[in-house]
Amino acid sequence: MIGPGTSPRRKPVQERSQETVQQIVAAASGLLERCPLAEITTVRIAREAGLSIGALYRFFPDKQAIYDAIAVRRVEEFREMVPRSLDGCDLSDGPSFLNAVIDAYISFLDRHPDFRTLALSRQISPAAREGQVQPDSGAPGMVRSFMIGELGLLASPELNRKLRIAAEAGEHLIAYAYQQPGEAARRAVISELKTLLTGYLFSS
Repeated sequence: MIGPGTSPRRKPVQERSQETVQQIVAAASGLLERCPLAEITTVRIAREAGLSIGALYRFFPDKQAIYDAIAVRRVEEFREMVPRSLDGCDLSDGPSFLNAVIDAYISFLDRHPDFRTLALSRQISPAAREGQVQPDSGAPGMVRSFMIGELGLLASPELNRKLRIAAEAGEHLIAYAYQQPGEAARRAVISELKTLLTGYLFSS
């Protein structure tokens, strides 16, 4: 019998399953931070998580599903972090807001090498990625809300298309920035990216 102050020997199945999922995701994140992509396999992820390969496959059908889970989790973290990072910034106009969002995203990539590896090497599946570059989600959604709520632009298919194009261009140029040989060269590319996107989105 379980009395006061005691706990069951086995946790509920749902709770244990969630813990196992988190073990797998954490193990894969750790490997992404320190190993080349080519060296990461489901067998190695399972070993890192302290699980059998069979246990891993009960929750994820393949390595891509694990990568997508990491990416979705990190994007949610970014979305929650951005309002705090923008607090106190001068966001009186579109360009200043967009530049602040880009700076926040670059800072987030620097702090989370697992997500940086997945995002910049395009290791996120098309289905998972599609949910993050839509004009009503992720960083594009933040910019869209600002343009409509603060600048008075009308929601329209044309605005959505411009934001999608900006997101696609931004993703490629950020990847190019991280390919540069040094920090100064990377900052120069990011600066050009800001000029390009603010001119595209906010020119009259």
